[in-house]
Amino acid sequence: MQIAGLNTLGISIARIDYAPLGQNPPHTHPRATEILTVLEGTLYVGFVTSNQPAPNRNKFLSKVLNKGDVFVFPVGLIHFQFNPNPHQPAVAIAALSSQNPGAITIANAVFGSDPAISDDVLAKAFQVEKNTIDYLQAQFWENNHY
Repeated sequence: MQIAGLNTLGISIARIDYAPLGQNPPHTHPRATEILTVLEGTLYVGFVTSNQPAPNRNKFLSKVLNKGDVFVFPVGLIHFQFNPNPHQPAVAIAALSSQNPGAITIANAVFGSDPAISDDVLAKAFQVEKNTIDYLQAQFWENNHY
């Protein structure tokens, strides 16, 4: 968006630095497929398939990636990356098939929306007590971004 000549190329790229035990939490890109290449360290990555017909409904696919490994996250599917090493950081390059891929972090969207999604709706959706929903929503107060 800042360099007009690059805005319509249909791609974007990002370097991601992961602290020891750091993560890029479950999220989705509604307008792009992502390809991730590990430059340094180790990452545990995965995604969940869509609500397609059985037997592949909501199937979780994951892999441990090392330096030089590549993984693809299909457009719109919930995915994550996690550095399982408590002592060493990890670095990756993510390329996306859109100059505006969008990003929806699942927990932030569900438990930190403004205004909040009704406790009744979330308690029923997650099949938990309302006080559990209240606790989760309280974790997303303003400036609580670690």
